[in-house]
Parts: sequence; structure tokens; C-alpha cells
Amino acid sequence: MSDAMATDAQALPASELALLDALFPARSVPVGGGAVVSVRERGTGPAIVCLHGIGSGAASWLNVALLLAPQARLIAWDAPGYGASTPLASTTPSAADYAGRLHALLDALDVRSCVLVGHSLGALTAGAVARRGSALASRIRRLVLISPAAGYGAASRAEARAKVHAERLATLDELGIAGMAAKRSGRLVSDGASELARQWVRWNMARLNDGGYRQAVELLCNGDLLADLPPAMPVRVACGTLDVVTTPEACTQVAQRCGVALEPIEGAGHASYVEQPQAVAALLRETLAA
Repeated sequence: MSDAMATDAQALPASELALLDALFPARSVPVGGGAVVSVRERGTGPAIVCLHGIGSGAASWLNVALLLAPQARLIAWDAPGYGASTPLASTTPSAADYAGRLHALLDALDVRSCVLVGHSLGALTAGAVARRGSALASRIRRLVLISPAAGYGAASRAEARAKVHAERLATLDELGIAGMAAKRSGRLVSDGASELARQWVRWNMARLNDGGYRQAVELLCNGDLLADLPPAMPVRVACGTLDVVTTPEACTQVAQRCGVALEPIEGAGHASYVEQPQAVAALLRETLAA
């Protein structure tokens, strides 16, 4: 990939970076054993804990956090191996491993009750945290799954699992992180997305760490969200109507497993909370009020 393409993949207006640093700065939280989790948070009130997808990071929740700041304390993590967060020890970590790191983070932040939001790959961790019998289930007031990735861990998905695993890692080896951001980030938003939303998803993807992404591919390929559902608390499942990554049809299966109707985010692609933060903030505001 050319240097020009790499620069374009990482471009974000200076005003947006200044806003991020001023109002949603990253900090590292020690979680024991020498590990840290990088988090960004904004606002006061009931906690909303947000888990990003495989091609993103904590910074992607900026605009939702700003919209909710008067009503809630939004906490977004960089998953293990993302941002400044310490990777997990295993090269093939499970959803339970990610859930354990989230448990340690909530303990460190003294979060005893929260709404848990899992977007895309983040839904696999959220599902493990919210399943019946989980050590954290009693601390989750509501679960919100947005464009959830179901994972490929079910025995019936063995062929698809092998294909996705090979393709994901081959793309990484061929293009590198910056090349993936330049070439693949456009799939995360709809054709009607603003240029600023496109810049945000490219910037987030361009900041991935190679090792953390490889671990996340293992989570995607070996996780099985449906096996953890229905959760131990009330749940909402939403999806952008123009999502081509985790399609409305696929997300409907998750909603049905939870015994709820899929809630459409009209005109949004996969990264709906980046593309249409007002709609997602409204959904979370309603969830807090429930």
C-alpha cells in the first residue's frame, strides 16, 4: 500500500482529535497482574459500559458519550490488545477470557450496576458476561446488543469458521493494519454516511494493533453468542437497516433467541453509533429509563 493511502486511512480533522482529547481522553486502569485496560469515559449518573467491534476502539463512542453525558456515565474500553490495553495471555482467547478482563475492569472502576452495550464483536464478550450463571450477571441491569456478531464457534459453522479465519488473517498479512483501514472500513457505514463518519471509522481501524486484532479473530471464529443467550436480564437487540456486515437477517436470529423483536436503526450501516449517534443515544436513553 502506498504512503498516500496509509496517510488517508489515518486522516481525521484536527478539530475532532482536539475534541476527543479534551472531552473523552484515554486513561489506563490497572486491573491486576500487571495488566491495564485503556478506557474513555464521560458524564455522570448511571453507568453505561460500551464494548466496540473488531475493527474499532473506545474512541468510536465519542459522540454517543457527549449526547448522553447529562444523563449517564458512559465508559468505553479498548478491548485487550487494542489501544494501550494489555493483550490477553492466550493467543487463542475465548469470550470468557475477555469477560474476565471486563470483570476486573468493572471491579477497578467500582461499577456495581450498569447497562452493558456490545457492538458487533463486542457482543460476544457481552453475551459471556450477561449469560445465566455469570459472575457479573447480577451487576448488569440491561443488555443492549447492536449489530451483534454471532461468531463461528458452533459445530454447524465449521466450514464458514475455517474460511473466515483464513481470509481475515490473509488480509491482515497482505495489507497490514493501515491497508485494511483504507480498503475495508467503507463497509462499516452506509452509502449515505457523512464524510466525517467515514473518516472516523478509517481512523479507528488504522489504530489497531496487529497482535490484538489476531486475538480478536480467534474470538470471532471460536465464539458462539447464541449459546450464551437468552441473557439473565432484559435485553434489546438493534441493527442498522443497511448493515452489510451483520445483516438484519442475521441479527433477527439473535433477537429471536432472546425472545425480543429486532429494533431497526433506519438508514444506518454496521457502525450505526458512529454514523447515527443520535439514534443510538436515544435507544440507550430509553434503556436507562426502562
